[in-house]
Order: sequence, then structure tokens, then C-alpha cells
Amino acid sequence: MIWTNDPTRLMLVAGMGAAYALVCLAPYLRTRRKRLAAARAKAEAAAADAGWIVAYASQTGNAEELAQQTAATLKLAGIPAQLSELSDFSAEDLQRAERVLFLVSTYGEGDAPDAAAAFAGRLMTTSLPLPQLHYAVLALGDSAYAQFCGFGRALDQWLQAQGAQSLFPRVEVNRSSEASIAQWRQQLSHLAGTSDAPDWSAPAFDEWRLSERVQLNAGSAGEPIYHLELEPANGVLPSWQSGDLVQVAAPSDPSRAREYSIASIPADGRVHLLVRLHTHGDGSHGVASGWLTQQAALGASVQLRLRQHKRFRLDGNDERPLILIGNGSGIAGLRGHLKARALAGQGRNWLLFGERNAAYDYHYRAELDGWQRDGMLEKLDMVFSRDQAERRYVQDRLAEQADAVRAWVAQGAAIYICGSLDGMAAGVDTALAAALDREVLDDLAATGRYRRDVY
Repeated sequence: MIWTNDPTRLMLVAGMGAAYALVCLAPYLRTRRKRLAAARAKAEAAAADAGWIVAYASQTGNAEELAQQTAATLKLAGIPAQLSELSDFSAEDLQRAERVLFLVSTYGEGDAPDAAAAFAGRLMTTSLPLPQLHYAVLALGDSAYAQFCGFGRALDQWLQAQGAQSLFPRVEVNRSSEASIAQWRQQLSHLAGTSDAPDWSAPAFDEWRLSERVQLNAGSAGEPIYHLELEPANGVLPSWQSGDLVQVAAPSDPSRAREYSIASIPADGRVHLLVRLHTHGDGSHGVASGWLTQQAALGASVQLRLRQHKRFRLDGNDERPLILIGNGSGIAGLRGHLKARALAGQGRNWLLFGERNAAYDYHYRAELDGWQRDGMLEKLDMVFSRDQAERRYVQDRLAEQADAVRAWVAQGAAIYICGSLDGMAAGVDTALAAALDREVLDDLAATGRYRRDVY
């Protein structure tokens, strides 16, 4: 060890140490401020007799947005209302509460959203007498899944089993059905004693132009996947953050918008999408994927709107190391994060990604190689399932890297997952739980350090 008594060098070393300490401390302070603010709001609400609590559990932001509109409607009627994440509830909070409106989504086949997993495991597996509680449940889901609105139904049944009294029958919403949301609004108006509610309608679609379309995996055994680029027709590029989504209304089914992860950042000048062409058993194509990749001509008008995906943004994790995990078209959301990190000069990024064959399915390879070369991608693990006799998937590589995962998380890393729900998401979750412990993983989810965008 070389030591020096040179005051200038000592000051330089001290300054560098202080700067590094501030970088490490900043994310912790942001999280601590958020928790203190939530605790303060809860205490103030209790002291003022909040009247109603509007609790939400959201995966992509829909339940949170509806919860905000619900709270705004109550406040407009002069009824005090506290907005709270379900994950913030303790057993004591529930036993004190008298009036709660629950707005919850379902993740995959009946599971709680990531941020509510700890609540479900901690409270919904126990007996908790709630005879004083009057409540209602708005359950969001997708009927394409067997366990439609599974978490909302489970929450409703658990509350009833604890003696809580339902104000009106559970309202179930399939794919953001406007009729079901109107039913919730009607019940809410009865509770609030007002029909003068804020506008709940979704933002209008804007006109965009399809500027570029390139198939990335010609010759692949998998379904074709296309890189698309779109520009606003009015020439004014809106703002968004990495992790956000777009909703596209196909001409043949404008009432049901399809969502896609944005694979670019505003600095790119265009919205980039990665769209896989879906082919049904009868040979027909998916409504939106078929139109975007096969039918729409370059220059065609596309009805599109941006949607914030707060649960998958880098908020609070901007300066942390990142572990990015995904497969297939999930590289889109992860590419957006890598672009944002590279622009910010944050190089502590580890990408684990799976596809079929390296020869055909190595999406954005030149870009990934460039980030590695420039020090913006510290660690890269690509897994190609069909390049060897034994099928290997990204979760297998993750299990082999358990020691490295623990080391990165100990250094403050956040984990982001993007890709298919079937197979990959569950396998990765199991591998992470084995490496870190399920309780640790649930805590990471509750504090925003484990985020998923899976479909």
C-alpha cells in the first residue's frame, strides 16, 4: 500500500471518496424520503379521520390510474380520501380501517402484482378479523387467462372470510372494458352522493406515420419479428421515459388497443417497436401484429398514444447497477433502458437474454457489441436454446450465475424482467428466489428494485 502525506493528494482522495459516498447514498435517500412521506400521509389521514382509503395494486399502471380517478371523485364530493398502495398496508392498518375501496390487477394466472406479492403472502394467508371494515373491489384482468381476475377474486373472498362487509358486488374489468369501468363509476357516484365526476376517458389517439420496418430474424425457426420506427404526423415528438409503452389501435379493431414496449428514447427521434407476427392455428394473423408487419405500407397512418409505465421505469434506480433479463421481443423494453443508461453514462449493466439461434435471433447484436466496447454493458449473457442438443434457457444461465446475482444485489442492483410470461418469467422468478431467498425477492419488489413487464 502506497501512502502519502501530500495535503493536495489527501484532499483529492477525500473528495473522490465523498463523491462516491454521495452517489451510493442518493438512491437510499430517495427511497427513505418516499417511505417517510407515505408514513406521514398515513399518520395525517388517521389524525384527520380520512373517511375512505383507496388502495391499489397495479402491474402496468392501469389500476393505479383508476385509483387516482376514484380518489379524485370522492374528494370532488367533499369526502376525504387517502390514496395508498396495497403493499403499504399492515395488519394494524386494515383492522383500523372502516371504509376501503380496493382496485387491483392480476398478474399472469391469478397472481398478485409484484408490489402486492408481500401483502398477499403476509396477510392473505392468515386469519385477521375485520368486522368493522366496509369495502368494495374493482378487479382488473384479461379473459385470455384461465384465472381471470384471479387476485381480485381471491382478495374479495379473503376479506369476506375475515368478516368484512362488501358495499356492492365485485366489479370485474376485462381488458379495460369501458362498460365495466362505467359500472364502477356508477357505484362510486352512489357512495359519494354525486354524479359530477371527473373525466375518466382515456387520452385520444394521435396520428403517427410508419417510417421504417425491418425483419430482424429472416431464416429463424420462430415467428417473424420486426423492428418498426414511427414518427408523429405533426412533427412534434412527445416526451417519454424508458420503460414506457405505446397503445396502437388497428383499423379492423379500433376499440381494443394493443400495447407494445417502447424500444427507444426521445433522443432517437422516433418511437421504436419490436413486433412479433402472431399466427393463429387457422393461419390468420394477429389483428395488430398482422397489420403493423404485413398490411400497413411505409408512410401509413397509425393511431397511437403513449402510456406511462411507472412500474417499469428507472425511477429511483437511475444510479443503481441494473440486471436486465428477458427473452424474445422482450429485448424492446430492455433496449430502451440500455439506451437511457448509455446516454447517462451509467455502465454498470448486466444483460441476460434468451432466444432460439444465434445465427438468426441475435437481435440488435451490433448495438450490444458497441455498448460492451464502450463500457456501457459490463456483463452480457446470451442464451440460445437451440444451439446445442440440450435445450438451455435464460433461467438456466441465471441459476448458474447465482453468486454473481447475489453480489450485484448486495451492491444495490435493481432487477428488470421483460418478455414472455409463459416459461421465462416464472423460471426466472424461481431462479432469483433460489439465489436470493423468496422473502428478499418480495422485499425487492415492494421497494421497486424488482420490476417486470411480462406478457
